[in-house]
Amino acid sequence: MARKRTEIQAIRSDVAIYPIGVAAKLLNVHPRTLRIYEKEGLVQPTLVGNRRMFSADDIQWITCLRKFIHEEGISIPGLKKLLEYIPCWEVAGCPASIHHHCNARVDRAVPRTLHSVGDIAARLEAKEQDRLKNETPGQKKKRGSSV
Repeated sequence: MARKRTEIQAIRSDVAIYPIGVAAKLLNVHPRTLRIYEKEGLVQPTLVGNRRMFSADDIQWITCLRKFIHEEGISIPGLKKLLEYIPCWEVAGCPASIHHHCNARVDRAVPRTLHSVGDIAARLEAKEQDRLKNETPGQKKKRGSSV
């Protein structure tokens, strides 16, 4: 009987596959550093039981974090405050061609478009309006008018 051939598929970049020790080695940091970033709310690894698991997107984001901290000289509290007001690609100065395709991008910023406080739907709509304002004219999607 012939064996079935299984296709090997690439793992998605958002799947958490690296335990903290492996992630620390990939990033050339001590595992304590990753725990500090988690405690500060800068990274949110997937918890499998008691184990912290990191995805390739998490690794890429932590690489950006370390660049902000060590090369740009931004403190962790300063970085947390910045990320409340602007998305990570504005802090890093990433061009649209890069940040549109980056799976590790972080946008915790409060939308700039006015919206009702406490209304989650209004906040999401305001964020979408902000995103559409930032697109170049050639990138805008056609949308039906909402009158």
